[in-house]
Amino acid sequence: MSLLQSTVGELLEEKVKNHPDHEAFVYPEHQMRKTYHEFNELVNEAAKGMIALGIQKGDHVAIWSDNKPEWLISQFATAKIGAVLVTVNTNYQASELEYLLKQSDSTTLILAEHYKGTSYFNILKQICPHLETSTKGELHAPNLPNLNNIIMLSDQSDESLYTWEELLQLSEQVPDDALNQRKAMLHYQDVINMQYTSGTTGFPKGVMLSHYNIVNNGNKVADCMKLTKQDRLCIPVPFFHCFGCVLGILAAVSKGTTMVLMEQFDAEQVLRALEQENCTALHGVPTMFIAELNHPRFEEFTINHLRTGIMSGSPCPMEVMKSVIEKMGAEEITIAYGQTEASPVITQTKTDDPIKLRVSSVGKAHPDVEVKIIDPATGEEAEAGIPGELCTRGYLVMEGYYKNEEATYMAIDEAGWLHTGDIAVMDEQGYVEITGRMKDMVIRGGENIYPREVEEFLYQHPAILDVQVVGVPDEKYGEQLMAFIILKDGAHATKEDIHHFCNGRISRHKIPRHVAFVDEYPMTASGKIQKFKLRENAQALIHYQ
Repeated sequence: MSLLQSTVGELLEEKVKNHPDHEAFVYPEHQMRKTYHEFNELVNEAAKGMIALGIQKGDHVAIWSDNKPEWLISQFATAKIGAVLVTVNTNYQASELEYLLKQSDSTTLILAEHYKGTSYFNILKQICPHLETSTKGELHAPNLPNLNNIIMLSDQSDESLYTWEELLQLSEQVPDDALNQRKAMLHYQDVINMQYTSGTTGFPKGVMLSHYNIVNNGNKVADCMKLTKQDRLCIPVPFFHCFGCVLGILAAVSKGTTMVLMEQFDAEQVLRALEQENCTALHGVPTMFIAELNHPRFEEFTINHLRTGIMSGSPCPMEVMKSVIEKMGAEEITIAYGQTEASPVITQTKTDDPIKLRVSSVGKAHPDVEVKIIDPATGEEAEAGIPGELCTRGYLVMEGYYKNEEATYMAIDEAGWLHTGDIAVMDEQGYVEITGRMKDMVIRGGENIYPREVEEFLYQHPAILDVQVVGVPDEKYGEQLMAFIILKDGAHATKEDIHHFCNGRISRHKIPRHVAFVDEYPMTASGKIQKFKLRENAQALIHYQ
């Protein structure tokens, strides 16, 4: 299949040319609606404002906000002027923000005023005391030598920073020809997006992605869902993550689909939007779908327009997938698997795959993408049905980690294969099942155990809402399993109940030795469960059991 050779800006402009009056996006909570023509006008205005600020092709523009309209506009405005959008995790605090801004050499920061009760502006002042005495566009902070411009998504004017409205006013100084000249300088293989990996070990790394990477990945994601102009896709996942800005925004724009957007995830608001906006598609991580399915008002909402979408971001429990199909009516829901370094989707199920494969696998490699499973010890390709490390090659592989050649060399081998660090099994038809992270694999008394298999089994217990299994140190066996369980509302279970449920149904060595009942899991802002924190918590809990 042919690959698109479009920039992110050209992708949007093609849709404006084809159907300018079709609805591009809706923010139900703000009663805000824009057609593709109106959306593009907003983008062009912001792009010219950025040119007026002196932002050059190749400059890095960081954005630290929840899913506000300005985030959406900035994704395309920076792309049209050739600036690299650096996405900032909404959960970041002072030290993390300072590290990212410094490591990324960002010249501009766009930020929300606050998020979930946290003042982003106060955090910025902590790392930039010079802000108090700076003037607009001239920050000059010794610890952040490249950072000049601060743009706050606020109505409150300040001597040291621009508001979004002031940015738009600056656009009046820049003629359309200047924007057209800038667009003419761009190439589809330019780096245009930089996402920082979670940094569960060591410092986060900046993944450099090109127009070519993310435009094509979004398009192929949309193909797997059979998205069209007639679809209406609800996107409650964070934009700062690839799930939001590629699988959501770029997939939708690639087909002229209408985006129904949520600034932050709220299960009831999502259900209301699905009903009121006649949404045909919905994205979410498993915990989001669990929250929607178990919302006390779930039955009150009519969501029978729902057809497809994506469940991704962390392993998708089979029982949850079945409920999404049966109770939410999303009979063509898909599962996507990948990682940021792969733009991000590597494999995905299709709408017409048999349900059995859509609940038990992560599908097959996208067109124009190579996938192989290797023996981590030897590097040799594994036979069908044998677990090993999943590797991928093709247009989707990142350009590298920013200013980190050593880490890039460790991730991408000389033949161009990206090594994911994920353990997977591929069947003879090419369908892939992810059985865990290489670092998540538990070795108990010489037996390899993949926590995902045990989790899938425990999801069948009638009292269990969610479960995560990790390995913990054990003097006799080296490692034992510990299950962290969230029970359904009103349900009750004990450690003994769980053991009784397992006995005779799974191998004895796979039965969790330790069980903890919890109300929630430590999560990243993008909805990924932080298993490394569960492992840390397990050490303390075991002493009390």
